[in-house]
Amino acid sequence: MNKIIVILIVLLPLSCKTKVNNSKMKDSKTSTLIAKGDLYGSGAEGIEKQNIVISNRKDWDDLLEKMNSVNNVSDSFSETEIDFSKFKVIAVFDEVKTTGGHSIELNITEHKDSVLVEVVHKSPEGMATTVLTQPYYITKIMKNDLPIRFK
Repeated sequence: MNKIIVILIVLLPLSCKTKVNNSKMKDSKTSTLIAKGDLYGSGAEGIEKQNIVISNRKDWDDLLEKMNSVNNVSDSFSETEIDFSKFKVIAVFDEVKTTGGHSIELNITEHKDSVLVEVVHKSPEGMATTVLTQPYYITKIMKNDLPIRFK
């Protein structure tokens, strides 16, 4: 009898259906996340709060060099070799923050006349570590002739 109970306990979680959050599914087809996180150089990287659209290898290499000037952050990127004949890179940097727990999310939607990038800044709730951070979010989208608008 105990063996049957153990088997049921093991199999029960496997048979449960999980609900998939489809709210981001549209975004996953529009863009591919390269990296998101924080720079920890206290602003020494020299990257100001900005939204950047990169469409060539030189500008991409320049950004990677700046980001890696204090800590080699690009080692954690999902990719660094971008085919700029097919893709554009969108990089969003927040200002340097005095506490941890801040982050950036992007909602990217393609419309008939433009690509809209909604930048969502998230702040920590409650206590946060006292450390200087600079949140960033880097993604790639398919190359097209539509203008990119940031909101």
